Amino acid sequence: MKNFALIGAAGYIAPRHLQAIHDTGNRLIAALDPHDSVGILDRYFPEASFFTEPERFDRFLDKRHRKNDESCVDYVTVCSPNYLHDAHIRMGLRSQAHIICEKPVVINPWNLDALQEIEAEMDRHVYTVLQLRFHEPIIQLKQQIEKQNNTQRAEVELTYITRRGRWYDYSWKGSQEKSGGIAMNIGIHFFDLCIWLFGACYESEVHLNDNRRMSGVLELERARVRWFLSIDSDDLPASCLESGKPAYRSMTIDGKALEFSSGFTDLHTVVYQEILAGRGFTIKDARPSIQLVYDLRHALPSQSSDRKHPLLTGRAL
Repeated sequence: MKNFALIGAAGYIAPRHLQAIHDTGNRLIAALDPHDSVGILDRYFPEASFFTEPERFDRFLDKRHRKNDESCVDYVTVCSPNYLHDAHIRMGLRSQAHIICEKPVVINPWNLDALQEIEAEMDRHVYTVLQLRFHEPIIQLKQQIEKQNNTQRAEVELTYITRRGRWYDYSWKGSQEKSGGIAMNIGIHFFDLCIWLFGACYESEVHLNDNRRMSGVLELERARVRWFLSIDSDDLPASCLESGKPAYRSMTIDGKALEFSSGFTDLHTVVYQEILAGRGFTIKDARPSIQLVYDLRHALPSQSSDRKHPLLTGRAL
């Protein structure tokens, strides 16, 4: 049984990590969040120590580390806002713990170099949550692509629309500096997926970039990917609005739909199982998509491209 500490216990994604820690037979001994709405702890780990101040949490980690016994923290899970990941990973590494960090590991790619240096100094690892790589339909697709081994590139259309209210714009998620924008905040796992499936990106173009929508094209080794991201409910298809569904995910490959709407949010336990077995995804795995999103965020939109996503050319979903 391993000891875990978790940063960001009051956040949206924390319950999935708490369940994963519980379901893999481990225990949470400490949690940190500046907000104290953390009743979710009672469902899994009511005995866990709780802190609202990072200084006291850091002291807890340090004291446990110095005891050098079975009470030390083996893993620190980072679920805090994106812009704090770098600092919280460093805190965990310096307490001699391995790290499990939600996407994205960092917003700016150069911070990965420093984290790898600290990993080496502390002889510990930073793992990230790329759960779509464990989704069975996607695994089957990757195997199919690798078997084909041909030079013909696929035509891919990727659409992800997930409704967010006005609160989003006023929270850290609505800040480019704190979240990395919607390409990082809601798109990072899809960009990682595309690179994992179709190879490295050698050219990219952005056609739309505002606070609530982003769209462009990626030229990958084995595919051209037209993508569209939105947090605006006005972009949801009529079928979603009629059925009350708050999100729409679609990926077509040469006109054929890939079904991955179900099971999308239930893979964190698998991620933990793989990490605990020594097969987790590392900074090296996360780097290409983080670099790509950084480049997309800073690209000037092109208005004249003939490679736009259907939603930008007037074709409805």
